Amino acid sequence: MSSDRLNQIKINLRSQRIDRRKKALDELAKLPAKIALPILEELAQEKDFALRCLAMMGFGNHPTESSFQTLKNALEREQDSSVLAEAANSIFEFGERSIAPLQQLFDRTSHWLVRQTVVSILVEVDDPAVLLDIATKAIQDDIQTTKEIGILALSRLLDTSLQQQAFDLFTQLARDSDWRTRWRTAIALTVSDEPQAKQILAKLKQDEHYRVVAAALEKTK
Repeated sequence: MSSDRLNQIKINLRSQRIDRRKKALDELAKLPAKIALPILEELAQEKDFALRCLAMMGFGNHPTESSFQTLKNALEREQDSSVLAEAANSIFEFGERSIAPLQQLFDRTSHWLVRQTVVSILVEVDDPAVLLDIATKAIQDDIQTTKEIGILALSRLLDTSLQQQAFDLFTQLARDSDWRTRWRTAIALTVSDEPQAKQILAKLKQDEHYRVVAAALEKTK
């Protein structure tokens, strides 16, 4: 590719028009890593968080060791939650080796966007222990939406070797003082035909809040 075209890509990546940025990023994804990565690394140093987000997205298109290390460093040093969320999504392209950095990111931050992004990523991991760890931490979060995504993540364990641990947590959640937690618990348990799920749902059908009752009754339809 000519130097003029590369310069134009750099210009378009910084365009005020989102469509031009997206097109430039797509074009960059088709180039060899040795050409694309220096451009992305330069973009990752910009003060504008939106440009750093774009860089994080771009690194996921080039699964090299250099890209992994750059994303890992971003997870450890970046302060902006949006950039962290993009870096988290991209590093997951590297498979199993991304799990530990993502778990560490969840533990380091309290921001709802980052935490919810990490949970939504790790529910795709075929490792019940990892899922139990992240779901347990998420349901203890002070932010209700993070707690709720943790509940839905917990439901992924109902047909795994850690089923009993999940039901123990659901039993506690069904007694939570916030009706939204009990409501999400009812929704999560409707996917299971296990006796313990039915037992918890039976109690939730008697809940004081009508939405919890309605969610619990969905299992009988």
